[in-house]
Amino acid sequence: MAYTATIEDEKKEIAKRYKDLLKGTYQVLSKEDKALIRKAFDIAVEAHSEQRRKSGEPYIYHPIAVAKIVAYEIGLGATSIAAALLHDVVEDTQYTVADMEQLFGETIARIVSGLTKISSLKKDKDFSIQAENFRKMLLTLHDDVRVILIKVADRLHNMQTMDAMPAHKQVKIASETLYIYAPLAHRLGLYNIKTELEDLGLKYTEPEVYNDIKNNISESKEDQEKYIREFANTLKKGFDKENFDYDIKGRFKSIFSIRRKMRKQNVSFDEVYDKFAIRIIYTPSSDDEKFDAWKIYSIVTDYFKPNPSRLRDWISQPKSTGYEALHITVIGPEAKWVEVQIRSNRMNEIAEKGYAAHFKYKQGAIGENGLEGWLNKLKETLENQSLNAVDFVEDFKLNLYAKEIYVFTPKGDLKSLPKDASALDFAFSIHTDVGLKCRGAKVNGKLVPLSHVLKSGDQIEVLTASNNKPNVRWLDFVITARARTKIKTALKEEEKKIAEEGKAILARKLRHLKINFDEKVINELVLFFKLKTSFDLFFRIGNGAIDNTQLKSFVSQRNNAFISFFKNRLKRAPSKEVIEKEEVTSKYDSLVFGVDEERLDYKLSKCCNAIPGDNVFGFLTINEGIKVHKKNCPNAISLQSNYAYRIMPAKWIDSSKEQFKAILHISGVDNQGIVNNLTRIISNSMNVFIHSINIAGNEGVFDGKLSLSVKNKTQLNKLIENIKKVDGVQKVERVNAM
Repeated sequence: MAYTATIEDEKKEIAKRYKDLLKGTYQVLSKEDKALIRKAFDIAVEAHSEQRRKSGEPYIYHPIAVAKIVAYEIGLGATSIAAALLHDVVEDTQYTVADMEQLFGETIARIVSGLTKISSLKKDKDFSIQAENFRKMLLTLHDDVRVILIKVADRLHNMQTMDAMPAHKQVKIASETLYIYAPLAHRLGLYNIKTELEDLGLKYTEPEVYNDIKNNISESKEDQEKYIREFANTLKKGFDKENFDYDIKGRFKSIFSIRRKMRKQNVSFDEVYDKFAIRIIYTPSSDDEKFDAWKIYSIVTDYFKPNPSRLRDWISQPKSTGYEALHITVIGPEAKWVEVQIRSNRMNEIAEKGYAAHFKYKQGAIGENGLEGWLNKLKETLENQSLNAVDFVEDFKLNLYAKEIYVFTPKGDLKSLPKDASALDFAFSIHTDVGLKCRGAKVNGKLVPLSHVLKSGDQIEVLTASNNKPNVRWLDFVITARARTKIKTALKEEEKKIAEEGKAILARKLRHLKINFDEKVINELVLFFKLKTSFDLFFRIGNGAIDNTQLKSFVSQRNNAFISFFKNRLKRAPSKEVIEKEEVTSKYDSLVFGVDEERLDYKLSKCCNAIPGDNVFGFLTINEGIKVHKKNCPNAISLQSNYAYRIMPAKWIDSSKEQFKAILHISGVDNQGIVNNLTRIISNSMNVFIHSINIAGNEGVFDGKLSLSVKNKTQLNKLIENIKKVDGVQKVERVNAM
């Protein structure tokens, strides 16, 4: 419907909206607060007087609405309300940050400046640029966390008023909201805003699904209200007997969470059994609100049978967002499962308003596991420049929505970690050095591998060794952003050391081959070995992936004048196709299958044309061997659901950086200390890891097998030569193909 208000009507509407903003603020406003907000409002009205929104409405409606969300939903005070009213003034009008500082002081100017920085970020379809923008946006946390809170409010109002936008923009903004802003709101403890952002995101990304669920909820409303009345009436007698001051409310799960359940469980709307929850909000009758919560729990379970496996106690140990409540699932009237959430008034405010309510009740003390702890960890991640932007966003998101477990240190301190965290994740959560030097862990007194998945209640002791180094395989089982970031940084440092050694080795070898060690020759070598940079070349020389034979092959080809001339021409004008191919193969040059990462024959499927580096899986066909498909191939869902037993895990690797399993068969004369001598030789070999040793002695002779991880064949051959030198060893042979 077209917008048709007169100027006079608009002025009345602006005044009405301003009064409405002041009427329901979460915090009590002093006379000075009201004067500050009025001044900000007057400047914003004047600055935006010529602007209109896409719908045709006056632009000032938007800052007033954002300020209202900041005041009502997030519960921030006068400074934030004023900053929200002014959030677009510097970006869209003649006013500058210096003007803001002069008019409103340093704090408001800093918040408005942070919001302007975010808005002025370059919008781009390229995901890496979008990711870099997001990193920069989070850097404004250094300025003031209120910048992000107001930005979340700004995004919520934009999502609420997107109907006037073209469809392609709606989808783009909604996708960005689901990808970044809803998880951020969740992590900041803004439950109501997170729910609304998710629902609105779904409205524009999957409109048909959204409308179907919305209609189903509307049709069920009457039944739900009747059910809640019946449930409340049953409990009333027990609560009144204990003189509780309480309120029982029912709420449907959000459209987005119902959709998620339908998809995850592959069921229809009617088959989702816990579509709504009942919330009991009480005013504590004593100083001990925790005691009251358990008393209410006891009354509820007197009337309705609980499911003991579905009890969630977030009062004794609040979530890291600060959320506190008791959740139980009981069999309610009509034998239906119902989730019951028990919260005090204080807990309810914290659940709905997050950050601000914490400060109201705790005067700024949120605790190590709360928002402040999270912000400090986030700043540490932001300051680590070794991650590229896309990796950063992926790692950041890992920690946003993660469900939590609670584990104990050897001294009995409690730590929260994401669900499915490994013992190595725990080591990194203690300290970076503990993680990097971790060689094993004891969980509840038992020795476990680093990849051991932790459960709530586990007590973990980390075992370290001063000479231990991180291993590329660690990245396969750590899930926290902190651990992944630190491991990647350490591996890069290790690669630098190997590359420096490789540079020295190359200079020495070229001198023996009577070739100058200069930039021209290095460039020729990079081109000859189809690499991207001189660093790749030095690294491969350092770890033995490029050996003497390959270097001699380069020399003989270099001496051939015709080939040299031909290669120079290719070097001067390589086709785009050749460059692209080199860039791909320099990073990924092999495909491995299964848990043991075996190299097998395969064909690339034509339906999705996977290329090196894609996320792929192998499918065992009846007549054509292994066919490789991309994970997002149109046929992937069908293959994985109908032929799961024929699916093989697969991944592309850079063979110079990967490790491979090799099994050695060893036999000889059984001398005392033979096992010690063997393990010493293996331990002294760089980047060789022992999986298992199985050696048996029999009347003076021994026979056994060693299972090892090595970088490449050259390294394995050197190791075999060294083992043969051990006193008593007579025979060493490799018994599996690499």
